[in-house]
Amino acid sequence: MEVPERVRSGNRTSRLTALEHHADNPNGFLALNEGNEYFTAPGIDGYICYRTHGRRWMQFGGPFTGQDSRHELESRFLTRAHADKRKVVAVQLQRADAELLAGLGLTVNQIGASYAVDLTGFSLKGKRFVRLRNKISRALRAGLEVAEVDPADLTDAIHDIDIRWLRQKGRHTRELAFLVGEIGGPWQAHRKLFVGRIDNAPVGYISFSPVYGTRPGWLHDLSRRLPDCPPGVMEAINAHAIDVFRAAGVPWLHFGFTPFTSLDTGLQMPTASRAAARIVHLLAERGDAIYPAKSQLEYKLKWQPSTILPEYAAFDGGMSPRSLWSLLRVTNII
Repeated sequence: MEVPERVRSGNRTSRLTALEHHADNPNGFLALNEGNEYFTAPGIDGYICYRTHGRRWMQFGGPFTGQDSRHELESRFLTRAHADKRKVVAVQLQRADAELLAGLGLTVNQIGASYAVDLTGFSLKGKRFVRLRNKISRALRAGLEVAEVDPADLTDAIHDIDIRWLRQKGRHTRELAFLVGEIGGPWQAHRKLFVGRIDNAPVGYISFSPVYGTRPGWLHDLSRRLPDCPPGVMEAINAHAIDVFRAAGVPWLHFGFTPFTSLDTGLQMPTASRAAARIVHLLAERGDAIYPAKSQLEYKLKWQPSTILPEYAAFDGGMSPRSLWSLLRVTNII
C-alpha cells in the first residue's frame, strides 16, 4: 500500500510538470503552495494535493493526473485514508472532479464559483465598461503608474500593504488559506506581480499565477491595496496586466474562486447534502461578516466574465459537522 509523500525538494519539477500536463483547474497552480502534502501511487503519473487537519485529509482540487488515471488515483487515496482511519474532505473541485468523487460515493455540494474572461478580442471600450473606465481614469489622474516587478525588490513595501490592508478590513477578517496563492518562494519565477505606485511609493499590487488546461492563461490571485489610496487603483493595475497579457497572446484571465456565489440548484450533484446546501445558502445571504463574498463578486463582475464555473466540495462519509468545521478552518473562512 502506498504511503502518501510529503513535499520534497527533489520532486518539485515533477509537481509542476504534472500540473502543466494534467491540470484543468484554473486554481491548480495553488497546489504548489508551501505546507501542502502529496499522495502518489506507483505506475501513475501525477498526484493528489492535500493537507492534514485532525482526522481529515483536506484535498485541494481533483487528482492531477491523466484522464485514464483519475479514478484509480482517487480510489487509492480514499483507500489509504480509510486504512489510516481518516476521512477525506475535498474543496476547489471543478465539475469533472465533482462527478468523479460523487461516483465514488462522496457527498458533493456546490459551494461557490470561479469567473473567467476570454481575452480574445477583449476591450474596455463601449457602454458596458463606462464606469470601470472612469474609475481607472481617476487613479491615473492621481498619478498612478503600473509596472511588473520582482517582489524581492519590494519585500518591505508589500508586507506593509498586506498589514494595512488586513487591518482596514477589521479585526474579524481572515485571509483565505489553502485557496489562495503566495508571493515569493521557489515558484515565484512562474508568477507575475504588477504593482501600482504613486509618487514612486507602492500603493497596491496584484499577483497572477499561471493557468493550464482548456482555458490557459493567468489567475488573478492575491490583490492588496493601501486603505487610503485613490479609487480605481486595483482596476487600473488589472487593466494594465490585461494589456500585457493580450499583447502576449494570452487567451484567458481567471478571477478565481469566490465562496457562496452563483449558487444554482440545477448544478447540484445527485449526492448533494440538503443540510450543506442550506448552510451554504445561509452564508450566501448573511455571511458577509464571515467572508466578504459580495464585494469580491462585485469586483469580478465589473470585467464582464465570459464564463462562470461552479465549484464544489466533497465529504467522505457524508457531510458531518466535524467535516464541515475542518473545511472552514483549513480554508480560514472562519
